[in-house]
Amino acid sequence: MKNKINWQKAIIAGVLGTLAFDIVGFFFTGQWWDIPALLGQKTGLGLAYGVAGHYGNGVLLSILYAGIAPSLWGPKWAKAAIFASAETVALVWFFMFPLLGAGVAGLALSPMIPVITMVRHWAYAIPLTVILDYGSQTVKGKKAVSVG
Repeated sequence: MKNKINWQKAIIAGVLGTLAFDIVGFFFTGQWWDIPALLGQKTGLGLAYGVAGHYGNGVLLSILYAGIAPSLWGPKWAKAAIFASAETVALVWFFMFPLLGAGVAGLALSPMIPVITMVRHWAYAIPLTVILDYGSQTVKGKKAVSVG
């Protein structure tokens, strides 16, 4: 069994997932590109760098997801939700927020921050579910797994 990533679909899913993340964030915060602005400010490299870094991260996470999705439990939507939830807890709540001085899960800012960040990442997972196809397929009489 060989897993192959469809790079084009993974990149598109990452960009659209990041866009969904930003749209949900706008509804919660009233600010467009709050994360890219923060990235640009903290690095001193400006908004353009923040946008590139933010969307680049979304693409890289989508590629990572496309590679591991066949190993995750459940239907497509659950796999994407599990991945987004695990990524949010491990990388955002326990790494990024404390690094920024916001405390674990951003609780030093507001008790709503963990909810907002999780919902934003679940929105990110929607295009992963819709665009990436990693179901089992039969190829020349042999069972194979296609990723993305």
